[in-house]
Amino acid sequence: MTFRGWPEEAIEFFDGLEVDNTKTYWLDHKSVYEASVRRPMEELLASLEREFGEGRIFRPYRDVRFSKDKSPYKTNIAATQAKGGYISLSSQGLGCGSGMYMMASDQLERYRAAIDANASGRKIEKIVADLRKKKIEVSAHDELKSAPRGYDKGHPRIDLLRLKGLIAWKQWRVGAWLGTAKPKDRIVEFLHTVKPMNAWLQANVGESTMPQAHR
Repeated sequence: MTFRGWPEEAIEFFDGLEVDNTKTYWLDHKSVYEASVRRPMEELLASLEREFGEGRIFRPYRDVRFSKDKSPYKTNIAATQAKGGYISLSSQGLGCGSGMYMMASDQLERYRAAIDANASGRKIEKIVADLRKKKIEVSAHDELKSAPRGYDKGHPRIDLLRLKGLIAWKQWRVGAWLGTAKPKDRIVEFLHTVKPMNAWLQANVGESTMPQAHR
């Protein structure tokens, strides 16, 4: 499968879905979704698989059970990669992320200890600074308003200590380039750039050893 980019119809599909997020719109435009949105994503993931692992596309349906917003469909297509990557396309453009989105409590404990320690803490501080200089956002899905329990609010790396995860993210605006092979090139460049951050996370945080129910 050769990835050649997303056609204009992909963005037009999401533009329309944002205005009319209904089953009627979805069924009327499902063939556009399959051919112009999903198929290019499948081709992209296949072209990335050798280096970044198998890709998995998320279902397009929203879980509305506990949401006030009952819109049935997601206004983006997103996928994950087995070796750590997240890709999303919407009417706002293409985005790619990597890192640890939501740490379990044992991971969070190890993360904070590594931030606190001088050698490992200074190393990730430099990595994050270098990424931000390259206009890559580094943040978390959530963060504390103050210092974690047991840590001084005047800690030199308090901004990193307050984070409940560590994610690198890059967003690119919609343009004619989306209809070429350039999206793959930009994603590969991003994932290579964030390798030092992911290597630090694997070395200092690692996978959770807690049972799923207790995370």
